[in-house]
Amino acid sequence: MQNLIDFISFSDPNVRYVVLGNVLLAASAAMVGAFILLQKKALVGDAVSHAVLPGVCAAFLFSGSKNTALMLIGAFVSGWLALITIDYIAAKSKIKKDAAIGLVLSVFFGTGMVMMTYIQQSGNAAQSGLDHFIFGNAATLVGADLVVFSILAAVLLLAVGVFFKAFALVAFDKPYAEALGYPVRRLDLLLTSLTVLAVVTGITAVGVVLMAAMLVTPAAAARYWTDNIRRMVGIAVAFGVFAGLSGAYISYVAPAMPTGPWMVVVSSAIAFFSFFFAPRKGIVPRMYMQRKNQRVIVEENTLKMFYHLGERNSHFDGMRSLDELASTREVNKALLKTALRRLVAKGLLASRDGQWALTDAGHQKAMRVVRLHRLWELYLTKYMDIASDHVHDDAETIEHILTPELERELEHQLGYPDKDPHDTEIPK
Repeated sequence: MQNLIDFISFSDPNVRYVVLGNVLLAASAAMVGAFILLQKKALVGDAVSHAVLPGVCAAFLFSGSKNTALMLIGAFVSGWLALITIDYIAAKSKIKKDAAIGLVLSVFFGTGMVMMTYIQQSGNAAQSGLDHFIFGNAATLVGADLVVFSILAAVLLLAVGVFFKAFALVAFDKPYAEALGYPVRRLDLLLTSLTVLAVVTGITAVGVVLMAAMLVTPAAAARYWTDNIRRMVGIAVAFGVFAGLSGAYISYVAPAMPTGPWMVVVSSAIAFFSFFFAPRKGIVPRMYMQRKNQRVIVEENTLKMFYHLGERNSHFDGMRSLDELASTREVNKALLKTALRRLVAKGLLASRDGQWALTDAGHQKAMRVVRLHRLWELYLTKYMDIASDHVHDDAETIEHILTPELERELEHQLGYPDKDPHDTEIPK
């Protein structure tokens, strides 16, 4: 607890630099990463993060020292050239874009490693710690670095804020954006530049190898929590900031632990949690909803059995045995027993001596399901021109999802019919 208090008090200047640096780079990367993800350019972020290494090394060779601003400029130029090269190869050759990304990533990163090896063997004492650009080392951040990061983050925030609507439109519907007169090509170039800038902002702390994860992972996790792009960007930034804070805290309480990799680990943990447990889109909630919908379908089909048996002898409230119910359609008796128990618990069926009968509420429910089935069959034959002997299976599915509003609209469109295509009465 004392470690946490010391950490959040920011009494240690080094902690302040690391925390603020991590927050700025994580927020910047997540903000731009949301648009990269929506445009299906996630691999581009990986290519850029690896392609900046030659620029860093070239800047060091040019200056002979680890000038942060100069190396970030070199990284920006190198990353931007990599993206231009990818687009050029994809446009002017038979090589597809994914192959072009892999090719450029390998060539640029390999060139960077060769240059890094040359620098390390050059005898220049200033090269010590230059390899931190590969894997990152947030603990080395100082006040001057924070100033640079703040400027870059402000530029990213301003650019995204000004062009947010345009970026969103291009991400979701590029042809429509072109039809409206948006300069799509220029917007793509701007987003490309912002992507490189976001990578450049983070390589000092996370490194070129892991920076792609900070671009894409928070955005991918946020995508599971909302369908609104503004909320998605906000959630992605929040996830990125949390990962940055967590990485800084872990490295604070365990100095041997590197900050950058832990940021990626925390971000990945958030992503996996989102994949499995995010409401509506998570795997577990979707499985739950599927099982719930399956139960509803079985229950409604069971009520239909009672109604169809009642139609045969005009006796809807009669007691029915399990075998009698099973004779109306192919059904698993174990599932049928389970459905009968649930329907009794819901008050839709009454049970006595191993037999069941519809209650008033159950009769109304069964009648509505049958009505929806027959209305939909009539709609398909009348408006879709489908033969009456081909509409049953479709109606079996649709009857369970039609809302009361659609039910009223169907009745209105069909003129409040009395009979279905098979000349069977439609319940009222």
